[in-house]
Amino acid sequence: MHSSIQDRLINSKSINIHGDKWKGVDYLVFNTYVWWMNTVSVKLLRGSFDDDPVKFDEIERSIAYREVLKTWAEWVENNVDPKRTSVYFISMSPVHYNSAHWNNPDGIRCAKETAPVLNMSIPMYLGTDKRLFEVAENVTQSTKVPVHLINITALSEYRKDAHTSVYTLRQGKLLTPEQQADPATFADCIHWCLPGLPDTWNELLYAHIISHS
Repeated sequence: MHSSIQDRLINSKSINIHGDKWKGVDYLVFNTYVWWMNTVSVKLLRGSFDDDPVKFDEIERSIAYREVLKTWAEWVENNVDPKRTSVYFISMSPVHYNSAHWNNPDGIRCAKETAPVLNMSIPMYLGTDKRLFEVAENVTQSTKVPVHLINITALSEYRKDAHTSVYTLRQGKLLTPEQQADPATFADCIHWCLPGLPDTWNELLYAHIISHS
């Protein structure tokens, strides 16, 4: 895979380079979502990275996601012994870019949010691509080796306050005061830092592990 955002090119047919490191372990925990949201379409390699020129197909996001997860599922079926290894797939981790989504039109992204969304009777519409959730759900339910899908998406959508926001790193360094004063540009509404939410994800995973032991 080439990993710069606009030029990202995925080999959707093989994960053996990484997969060889996963064999024979007790637990495998997978997730993939956020970086799929950078572009509407995704470039899938056609042939080899060694070709000159490199050939690729530009595919609509959810279709490309399905192709990649099908390859992943095939690897799981061919390489995982369910008597030895338990497999888990964590659902999508949402982002909080637009404060109007939680009725704060004067807000700037997730900056200065200090409390969760408390009215849980109102559905959240954060731009989360639920088609990808459906793909993950369908693929994990169809594998011959059991894969346990752990849904952390809906509960995380209410935690607009739990991101690193302006207290984040850029290229390994904390934001400067000038950058912190510009949350529209620099607020990190992807990564999470507050105790509570990631702990809940871990508790759900732990509960699944215990219940399937």
